[in-house]
Amino acid sequence: MSATADHAEERTNPAAKLGFEPGQVVQEIGYDDDVEQELREGIEALIGQELVDEDYDDVADVVLLWFRDDDGDLTDALVDAIGLIDEGGQIWLMTPKTGRDGYIEPSDINDAAQTAGLSPTRSINAGKDWTGSRLATPKAGKR
Repeated sequence: MSATADHAEERTNPAAKLGFEPGQVVQEIGYDDDVEQELREGIEALIGQELVDEDYDDVADVVLLWFRDDDGDLTDALVDAIGLIDEGGQIWLMTPKTGRDGYIEPSDINDAAQTAGLSPTRSINAGKDWTGSRLATPKAGKR
């Protein structure tokens, strides 16, 4: 694909900037009526299959975690998500934007990620109401 085509896809598919690849298994946790449907559909278009749900019983390449302030303890949710992905996998944590119901302070996200043993790598605008934070697991063999 040319650089021009890559940029065109990023404009038309909101998931293109998240780094998903064809064939990846993406497990979605925390789905509800308020999630960003266009983003979900874009991810499915990129990976070439449907997202798997919370009942998926194998390891995933990526966890897409929709989390709101009233969903419980974020650290616990992140620790649970780590158990769902392969070593070296990543978690995309989607949280409501500032001023939206369920908003979580960025410092709380960083604290929960670090406590869970994850490294925040970047944040993106994930749609009208959501912000995405990519959280990486420790790399295999890195000490």
